[in-house]
Amino acid sequence: MVQTPDLTPHAIEAFRKSVHDYYREHRRDLPWRRTRDPYEILVSEFMLQQTQVSRVEEKYPPFLERFPDIGSLADAAPGEVLALWQGLGYNRRALALHRTARMVVDDHDGIIPDTNDLLLTLPGIGPATAGALQAFAFDRPVVFIETNIRRVYIHAFFPGRDRVTDREILPFVEATVDSSGPREWYYALMDYGSALAKEVSNPNLRSAHYSRQSPFYGSDRQIRGQILRILLDRGSLTTDELLERLSTATVERKKVESILGTLEDEGFLVRENGLVAIAP
Repeated sequence: MVQTPDLTPHAIEAFRKSVHDYYREHRRDLPWRRTRDPYEILVSEFMLQQTQVSRVEEKYPPFLERFPDIGSLADAAPGEVLALWQGLGYNRRALALHRTARMVVDDHDGIIPDTNDLLLTLPGIGPATAGALQAFAFDRPVVFIETNIRRVYIHAFFPGRDRVTDREILPFVEATVDSSGPREWYYALMDYGSALAKEVSNPNLRSAHYSRQSPFYGSDRQIRGQILRILLDRGSLTTDELLERLSTATVERKKVESILGTLEDEGFLVRENGLVAIAP
């Protein structure tokens, strides 16, 4: 059983001060931090999942220019959403965001839910994204963990420990959350955690949830991305035409067929009359 951390008020205050002090000196001016619009924050949180901030900074403004509100995103064709998403990777997130927009319009009168239970019913939203939305869009003192937050707490409260679980970290997050300004508190934690990744041996290597990412080149993920980019650029193609255009060396037809089947099952593609195309 995980015990609530025995933190004195002084220790909590000292920890908060160290995080806030860093933030005052080094805060990042990011476009999604200049808004309190739940939709704009929703878009940023989907984009930021497993993607570098610099890449999101580039893609975020044109996406919002084309889809300025949840209704315009819900009304769009999946292919149009995917086209604007190119360069962010993990294309499943684009479809999940699109489906979430449609569910919010259809089931919630176009209003993004502000409770954990309802947020978790939406595609592509897990505990970390639900927590971030509540903190950043609604300024709620919720308790959640994502990669930068995890890094801060392992560094501060688990020195020398390996295999630290999120279950062990959560009581510390709960005990130290600054309820006077949770939105700014979590921004501060994330900026501090991002800096720690560069300044010390990455504390997340000591997380029980850490796993090294497999090589990208030649992976199914690379081939999936190439297939979608080719079809967005070229329109309908036969499987043979796709194979000719794939740049990954020695891609077997059987592997491509398997990936095409998965992409079709996930709603990315349609196959008809021997042709493959982005789903309408």
